[in-house]
Amino acid sequence: MAKQSAKAPAPATLLVELLTEELPPKALRSLSEAFATALADDLRQDNFLEPDSEMQPYATPRRLAVRITRVRDRAPDMPFDARGPSVKSALDAEGRPTQALLQFAKKRDVDISKLTRQETPKGEFFVHHTIAPGRYLDATLAIKVGAALEDLPIPKVMRWGSGEAEFVRPVHGLVMLHGSRNVSGNVLGAESSDKTQGHRFLSGGAIVLKHADEYERTLREHGKVIAGFPARRTLVVKGLEAAAGPGTALVADDVLLDEITALVEAPAVYAGDFGREFLELPEECLVLSMQRHQKYVPLRDRKTGELLPRFLFVSNLEAKDPREIVRGNERVLRARLADAKFFYDQDRKTRLETRVPRLASVVYHNRLGSQLERVERIQLLAGRIAHEFGADPLLTGRAAWLSKADLLTDMVGEFPELQGMMGRYYAIHDGEPRAVADAIGDQYRLKLDGSDPLNLASASLYLADRLDQLTGLFGVGERPTGEKDPYALRRAALGVINVFERLGTVLRLTGSTGPDIQELLEHAAGLYRTVTLAPDTVAAVHSFVLDRYWNQLATVFAKDSVEAVLSQRPPLMDVVRRVEAVEAFRRLPEAESLAAANKRVVNILKQATAKGESFASVDPDKLKEPAERELYSALAITAGNAKGLYERGDFTGFFQTCAVLKGPVDAFFDTVMVMVEDRELRQNRLALLSKLRNEMNRVADIAKLAA
Repeated sequence: MAKQSAKAPAPATLLVELLTEELPPKALRSLSEAFATALADDLRQDNFLEPDSEMQPYATPRRLAVRITRVRDRAPDMPFDARGPSVKSALDAEGRPTQALLQFAKKRDVDISKLTRQETPKGEFFVHHTIAPGRYLDATLAIKVGAALEDLPIPKVMRWGSGEAEFVRPVHGLVMLHGSRNVSGNVLGAESSDKTQGHRFLSGGAIVLKHADEYERTLREHGKVIAGFPARRTLVVKGLEAAAGPGTALVADDVLLDEITALVEAPAVYAGDFGREFLELPEECLVLSMQRHQKYVPLRDRKTGELLPRFLFVSNLEAKDPREIVRGNERVLRARLADAKFFYDQDRKTRLETRVPRLASVVYHNRLGSQLERVERIQLLAGRIAHEFGADPLLTGRAAWLSKADLLTDMVGEFPELQGMMGRYYAIHDGEPRAVADAIGDQYRLKLDGSDPLNLASASLYLADRLDQLTGLFGVGERPTGEKDPYALRRAALGVINVFERLGTVLRLTGSTGPDIQELLEHAAGLYRTVTLAPDTVAAVHSFVLDRYWNQLATVFAKDSVEAVLSQRPPLMDVVRRVEAVEAFRRLPEAESLAAANKRVVNILKQATAKGESFASVDPDKLKEPAERELYSALAITAGNAKGLYERGDFTGFFQTCAVLKGPVDAFFDTVMVMVEDRELRQNRLALLSKLRNEMNRVADIAKLAA
């Protein structure tokens, strides 16, 4: 057995850096954090880290790195128990060692007398207590780095050169520095060294790293690179805010700022202008052109809220004379906006309604027909939904008829992300009613953000679109599997849930009711008259939506409360209020006993049904025992009182009313035998329990709350 040296080297900072070609900017931050976390966790698991070790990830366009403090050169020796055969198999009837025990002792290179017995949940075993020598960092680091990189969330990898290595981008260098010492190793075809690379244009070649603790400073001073992602992002934001000036707001979310940060190593912010005439374009087009396509930051006047004919961009180097850089970026943006303005002007020369027939030549899905066929289905379904929910069926039908016409416009052809939004602008230009235009614009918005919740035409069209999508694609076998969801059907299901929640709020204010999803799914499936859908389509879509709802609610409420409600497949617009009522019920002193009693009732009825028992309605004249008569009477009174509460949607009040049944239910089970020999008496008692279950479980299956 190896012996640990009298004095182990002091822990030192570990630096691991992978130099690559330009990494995907949208994923850079997550890749960096995932790599750093995976490597640190692996080192900690094998006892290379001190309790107070700290991890610092780094990420630039061409590198992933992590610096970890107080990393041991050699992991400490650790006690280790090698378990051998069970005592039953290790000793014969006379207590002598069997071959199993002898072979174990030989394998461990110890005398049998050195083995001890140890009790475990699986019985008594022979055990060899020993000390496992700690491993050396040099022997394992390259393997751990490779494993951390292999586990990164990378959808596609590539190969380069003549080697077999695979990564998201070609790898050109590796640094594994422990303190000031290079840890030799090969990862993805790159040999480790103490040399890194600085800025592509501002640095003068390879940079020698003298110590892992000096990594960030060395790169900043000699490589002109800000290695830390958060530090670089802070510089980007401060630079943008300073360049924007007072009274001007940045039009940039965290996603855009992260992507800009991932594109530069030494950020420098510059400002450019575009012609005021381009402000005639829809704002969404301007913002999309700048943000999505050019990674520019639009600017907005804080007082008026209007976009300004200015933009900011972040360069990867600071120029002495930036005028050429600015002019070049202005030319690029103006050219793109000039194209957009031409498309916009040309599109408005043709009314949306004249484009609709041409949708017959646009394929929606090779098994579901054209976009025109889809529009015809959506129009019928949206009109039905609008009628049920109190919207104007004519306006909703008109919006549905025009909803996909902008797919044939030049603007949407150039900017597919503007589907629906451009349809709204063109509908307004054509003089369509505002409700029609708004519904067209809202159809692709998952949560109808910014729309009037009382615009039932928008909600009806949105819902019709999603229900047609779900039933059609489920019906021809395009169902999500695992992580694959190419048609975003999970997103569609969440959209359906969101709309039903909003509609429920609106309808309760007006005292109205509407159809539930089951009824609408059946209608949607029936509109596929030229396509044969799978027989289980409606049931499968309904279950799929409820599963998505379960996942969503289980992050907020107790899982069994959610299951108790959704197992009843209730109307979607009532689900949240029902779950909230179940949570309130659980706080009642009677809840635990009633939940347990309901579970007992469910089991009794299940067993009786399995034996072929039939039980329809209760005959009061056949109730013999005082406890069963008392339960029948209490249930009749409670059911009458609870019915009105249930119908008004007062689910919390419903449960509070049912709580009074605790006493009669407990007394029934304490004194009454259900499964008696007398068939008529037995079936009458089963009928009473069935009635109890049905009345108490109108809101939720409270048996699922029982431990």
